[in-house]
Amino acid sequence: MAAGKISKGIIKDIIIVGIGVLAIWFSLQVIFGTENPFFVVSSGSMVPELEVYDVLVVQGNTPFHFVPSMPWYSPFEEVKVGDVIVFNRPSGHDRVIVHRVSSIIGDDPFTIRTKGDANPTSIPGTDFPITDEEYIGQVAHVIPDVGAITQILRPPVNYVIIAIIIGVMIFKQISKSKKEKEIDFDDSVNSENDTTSQSSPKLDVLNEIPKDDAYTNSQAEGNKNINDKENKVESKSEKNNNSKDFIEKKD
Repeated sequence: MAAGKISKGIIKDIIIVGIGVLAIWFSLQVIFGTENPFFVVSSGSMVPELEVYDVLVVQGNTPFHFVPSMPWYSPFEEVKVGDVIVFNRPSGHDRVIVHRVSSIIGDDPFTIRTKGDANPTSIPGTDFPITDEEYIGQVAHVIPDVGAITQILRPPVNYVIIAIIIGVMIFKQISKSKKEKEIDFDDSVNSENDTTSQSSPKLDVLNEIPKDDAYTNSQAEGNKNINDKENKVESKSEKNNNSKDFIEKKD
């Protein structure tokens, strides 16, 4: 029974944490207008503007079709030369690139060329041609060096951390169930003591109830009759003893 309570508590906590994480993540997607608003710089192609392990906060166009475009979003059509953008590599879409827009090479469809600040030239298949299909968003904020944490949290370290978190949750549930048992036991003992202590006051209350005159008189007469009977028995026994003494003297 206790194990069932513990498992239910753990499942409840996991569900609450999961729902909270999903709600926060969905809110961030809507706010920043992209499915993933955070990226970590993994190469030096944008040095010194962006260093390796810098975290980029990206402002996109819209994360979902049912979410309307917000005024602070960064549509692809409004990108201009000099902006630092994040996009999927045109050739294969197998990598995410962050480079600076170097030129606009077409209007129908809108197409741009980029180049890494540390690279001598644009790389075909990587820096161009970039259309709305490859565009993810524009770099809005840079958080220096925070991305190094992602290197620390690579497997198996991240699994160990997850195991520790689950272990702490299990420990908290076990401690909580033990405290509840102790509280229940104390309550049962206190209730038994209260029942025992309440029995004697009830008797005292009964004794304090005023008795009517008829009951008092009858009780007094009964006590008088008992005393008279006891006196008669004593006097009779004394007569018998005196008669025995007289007979012995006569003999």
